[in-house]
Amino acid sequence: MSIEARLTELGLTLPQPMNTAALPFDLVRADGGHLYLSGHVPTDMSGAMSKPFGKVGDQVSPEEAYAIAGRIALGLCASIKAHVGELDRIEKWLRVFGMVNAAPGFTQIPAVINGCSDTLLQIFGTNVGAHARSAVGMAELPFNVPVEIEAEVKIRS
Repeated sequence: MSIEARLTELGLTLPQPMNTAALPFDLVRADGGHLYLSGHVPTDMSGAMSKPFGKVGDQVSPEEAYAIAGRIALGLCASIKAHVGELDRIEKWLRVFGMVNAAPGFTQIPAVINGCSDTLLQIFGTNVGAHARSAVGMAELPFNVPVEIEAEVKIRS
């Protein structure tokens, strides 16, 4: 089954890639068969940064943050698709690095980033979707977003 068919089966829709036209870096950078994805933040379906904003464990609940991390996984997929044309070219997810805008004392950081990991595993299965991962709490994130995630994938030619 193609990844597009799997997304449809799961009832998931990719947003437009994150709008970074005014930023001085590439959203996706390729080096041979590796793609390096810059930090992705929560977006709406048009690719614009979206609410809620704030610290997880204070203004944003852990459950909301988990769902946000899942949406960011879809945003990462959208960026890959825009760059290489189709998600079936992904040979494997190599690494996910999740950052959580954590309120003081909030320690459920890995559970938040599980939203991204669980979504990738649901879409791609364990053979392709399994990945190495780090999940860290930050004192602040850009624009006061609750979660930011970057990744690396290997693609087929």
